[in-house]
Amino acid sequence: MAILVGIERGFITRQEGVARLTKIMGFLEKADRFHGAWPHWLYGKTGKVKPFGQKDDGGDLVETAFMAQGLICVKQYFKDGDAGEKKLAEKASQLWKEIDWNWYRNGNQSVLYWHWSPNYGWEMNFAVTGYNECLIMYVLGAASPTHGIPPQVYHEGWAKNGAIKSDAEKYGLKVVLNHNGAPGSVGPLFWAHYSYLGLNPKGLKDKYADYWLLNKNHTLISREYVIQNPKGYKGYGKDAWGLTASYSVKGYAAHSPQEDFGVISPTAAISSYPYTPEYSLQVMRYLYEKLGDKVWGKYGFYDAYSESENWYPQRYLAIDQGPEVVMIENGRTGLLWNLFMSDADVQQGLRKLGFESPQLK
Repeated sequence: MAILVGIERGFITRQEGVARLTKIMGFLEKADRFHGAWPHWLYGKTGKVKPFGQKDDGGDLVETAFMAQGLICVKQYFKDGDAGEKKLAEKASQLWKEIDWNWYRNGNQSVLYWHWSPNYGWEMNFAVTGYNECLIMYVLGAASPTHGIPPQVYHEGWAKNGAIKSDAEKYGLKVVLNHNGAPGSVGPLFWAHYSYLGLNPKGLKDKYADYWLLNKNHTLISREYVIQNPKGYKGYGKDAWGLTASYSVKGYAAHSPQEDFGVISPTAAISSYPYTPEYSLQVMRYLYEKLGDKVWGKYGFYDAYSESENWYPQRYLAIDQGPEVVMIENGRTGLLWNLFMSDADVQQGLRKLGFESPQLK
């Protein structure tokens, strides 16, 4: 998705984008897949699975769903292009249609499971219920024209027969959906980003939530927590907020108001740009103009830092950089939202689950 932005913005040529994406599709086609789903990690040279943990050595349906969101955008962007572009679009379409969402119901249950392993079967035993970062998995499962899941998998599994809904408020803002955790808590901010790189939350509603309100309030609640700064960390405030998963002074951590170690992850505020453009720009300016090369390098802002701990690791994560590019573009032009939402299968899947959106024809 970020490569498409690069083409649109003239950072790379269309030909360069097509060449790189064609190479990516060739790799993904040959790489290990498990009932169509890729693993969490792959060895770049071989495409073989790199276990994320001992029993997590097979298909990862959540990471695969994020990939499929990008495949659909690539398909839509190039489907009416020249012969090479049409071939690229067809390959992206084929890869997404080969994902067997139904298999990941673990015996036709009314819920999707995160993992399956050829060596350990279903031993990870992670049934995915809401609310967290995984909404896109259920939307795409319903949208699949080849291995589609029935609506009850969404309503009974993800939405827990309506128990996903929340009446809680924080700082006078409605939480909207129960984030997996304590009542009234909100999760790391990537929950408002990853599923919505293609899935447009503007005007998106179903019987459980208004997804624009959900994500905007999630961002505002997380920001307000940092401004209030109950633990008294140095450098927190309206110019520096953003709690999400990143490296940390305590190893990798899914930072949120419930898991706050004084670490700011720039991707949190930057990828929230569509929801809070002015507030996100405040953070970008502070980081670039005040902290400078402590937090900024060749590929943009580094993954995370802590002024409290005087901790400024010069590390990047692609899963930060990609959403920053995609969400800034969505906030400016809606490019990826328009590509993804225009797909006929996506439209059919959203209708099947009872969603409404201004982009549903």
